[in-house]
Amino acid sequence: MPKTRSVRHKKRKFYGNRFTRKRESDASSASATKLKENSTLSVKGSKNETHGHSHEHGHTHEHMSSPGTFISRDLPLSRKDFQKRAFTVGIGGPVGSGKTALVLALSKYMRDKHNLCIVTNDIFTREDWEFLVKNKALSEDRIKAVETGGCPHAAIREDYSLNLQVVKDLTRKFNPEIVFLESGGDNLAANFSRDLADYIIYVIDVAGGDKIPRKGGPGITESDLLVINKIDLAEAVGANLEVMSADANVMRQNGPTVLIQAKHMIGIEKVAEHILSAYKNASENH
Repeated sequence: MPKTRSVRHKKRKFYGNRFTRKRESDASSASATKLKENSTLSVKGSKNETHGHSHEHGHTHEHMSSPGTFISRDLPLSRKDFQKRAFTVGIGGPVGSGKTALVLALSKYMRDKHNLCIVTNDIFTREDWEFLVKNKALSEDRIKAVETGGCPHAAIREDYSLNLQVVKDLTRKFNPEIVFLESGGDNLAANFSRDLADYIIYVIDVAGGDKIPRKGGPGITESDLLVINKIDLAEAVGANLEVMSADANVMRQNGPTVLIQAKHMIGIEKVAEHILSAYKNASENH
């Protein structure tokens, strides 16, 4: 078994629109892996806000022996507290795959019949929040931006407390049926904690080539729904959509995959159907 390499998180402080990392005077100190009490991360919505973030914050870039499987994936938690935290749809995927475009398309498609909110994640900016506000995905006060200041996957799996709190805040204020939670762009190994996301969508795009589905990774194999975006670019990049679909079915043990063009709203109704089916099941069970 390869050794797991631990990555130490140094103390973080927030200044203006940027994070700085404070050097530890003693790297061997046991407290070096803990965040300073009451340090802050930034949450942006219609106004600048800060959120206390006091707890241990260690995470590892672990070496995985396998990408996992769809059948053996972590299943949604059986919970009855949707009035405290709305049904949360985690949307992950590599940088540029079209996660934000998917959130926009889903919001436009569903907002007239369903009560929605959105949380976006970026490391040091609020690009995705600005895009969604500019394109009027929802009213501005229903969209919050989290600046994670670190690895995108840590904020949705190992140290998800900030995102969890923002979802709870939106739930308390708007009582939404569904919250879309977009992760910052990351690699194929990134995935959501089930303590944060009730339904997990992973987005890849055709521009990366038709080899991407068979490369695997937890995002591809263990997500509740795999979305292949930008299918209109297949011919231009020499990607075979039939190959991508077939490989996705093999890697996901026939778990659901939907091919879309988020920018042009093609296939969005199918994605929405999967989300609403999962939401209905969760609501009935609660």
